Amino acid sequence: MKIAIILGTRPEIIKFSPIIRECEKQKLDYFVLHTGQHYSHNMDQVFFEQLELPEAKYNLDVGSGSHAEQTGKMLIGIEKVLSEEKPDIILVEGDTNTALAGALAGAKLGIKVGHIEAGLRSYDRGMPEEINRVLVDHCSDLLFAPTEKSKAILLGEGISEVKVFVTGNTVVDAVFQNLELAERKASALNHLGLEKDGFLLATVHRQENVDNEERFRGILKGLETVEEKFGLPVVYPIHPRARKQLKAFQIALEGLTLVEPLDYLSFLQLESQARLVLTDSGGVQEETCILKVPCVTLRYNTERPETLDVGSNVLAGTNPDEIVEKAAEMLDAKRDWANPFGDGKAGNAIVSIVINREVKGA
Repeated sequence: MKIAIILGTRPEIIKFSPIIRECEKQKLDYFVLHTGQHYSHNMDQVFFEQLELPEAKYNLDVGSGSHAEQTGKMLIGIEKVLSEEKPDIILVEGDTNTALAGALAGAKLGIKVGHIEAGLRSYDRGMPEEINRVLVDHCSDLLFAPTEKSKAILLGEGISEVKVFVTGNTVVDAVFQNLELAERKASALNHLGLEKDGFLLATVHRQENVDNEERFRGILKGLETVEEKFGLPVVYPIHPRARKQLKAFQIALEGLTLVEPLDYLSFLQLESQARLVLTDSGGVQEETCILKVPCVTLRYNTERPETLDVGSNVLAGTNPDEIVEKAAEMLDAKRDWANPFGDGKAGNAIVSIVINREVKGA
């Protein structure tokens, strides 16, 4: 059997890394198709090199564009590759335009689709990612839910239980595997002159936050106040989209340590050593939970409710006062919560299910 792994963003590379390593370990017939959804091919190439992964066999270099334009280009390119390669199953991950295009192309060509990280819901249809999640889940043949809560959501939407498997989340595997690489290769802490628990880490990049001037100003004001009140530097690796909007809205920052986007291993090192992380990223909510680092989410909802349930994370929204209040709360949090996302063996479980289901013709 032949497996097609379709990815296009750095978070997908990270979360697919345990699957790719498992395919390599088992010497399976597979290939990686990279849509090039993120802006920098070079930066993505560095990710593959740093994580010691084999290069993608195909790269579509789609780049940025409107959601429709980007997804359309991907569909055309993915369909051509799949028609030539004729894989038995396609694996997609998460909620990106890449995942949507891959799942649609597979469904249209009659190729089985496996969705890793299925069943996540924010219930906010204003988020493009939420639309993608729902559509990908409903055109997939195998749905790999990270938790029982995710499985229950899928069953509640009428998806057959025989298609759904609770495997844990590959982010756990990725954090454990890649943290070892980070300890060997990364030196971000020394480079930035930081000490363990002596700084806070912030990431803000989501479209609904940085493209909305009121929200973006509220978040930045909150981060500046947090830095001033608690006397700890807030390190903010700024996303290109956020930097562009800073200029567009003519926002002058007072405080914050702005740094260029970090490679994954450097970011993982900072994340693991931070006293607190403030973020609007779903993946970072998961990673901090696994790393036992308290998290404040700069959104009003989350598709990772398990982090709220175990107490590793709180929702602060974009109001400056609320951000400061929640930061104070989480700075005092005990780091003794249980990890709800599995035992770090999701990659092996997913690959085993794919192989066994294909053999049985399910």
